[in-house]
Amino acid sequence: MKKSILGLALMSLFLLMTGCGGAVGQSSAAKPAPVAVAERPAAAEKYATRKLTQGTKVNLIVGKTIIPATLNDTKSAKELISRLPYEVKLNKYSHDYCGVMAKPLSYDQADVHNGWQNGDIDFATDGNYFTILYKDEDISKQFGFQVNLGVINAPLAVMDTLPQDITLRIELAK
Repeated sequence: MKKSILGLALMSLFLLMTGCGGAVGQSSAAKPAPVAVAERPAAAEKYATRKLTQGTKVNLIVGKTIIPATLNDTKSAKELISRLPYEVKLNKYSHDYCGVMAKPLSYDQADVHNGWQNGDIDFATDGNYFTILYKDEDISKQFGFQVNLGVINAPLAVMDTLPQDITLRIELAK
């Protein structure tokens, strides 16, 4: 009994430390289009630190909220694009939304790094985690196994308006 409680406590601590929960993602068929769009507010709003001038435009859809994003040209991002539309369940943590992908993305070892920049969309290779990282880039170097897939193109504050547990749908932008 003590071993199972200790094991459960250690697993909970691991998930808390990695900033990611255990949800499963899958590809899905078309669903009705959401109606609300994350608006582009005044210049005082903070946007993603990383700037992408090229890439594939996508929409991250949570309920009726559409968050525009750009995926880069890495092997991992291209594989994700090939799976679109794609859904993954994410949970909110202190600096990100994170969930486990049902099937991991392939990646080039040269793309793996520590840390992130605010607004990054990453794949964490150590747990098949899909993440949207929108806070705490200044302390992020302690987190390894990151592969950048792209960035969100909306104010970072939009992430704070979403519920604790979400189903994120990724679609090509029209």
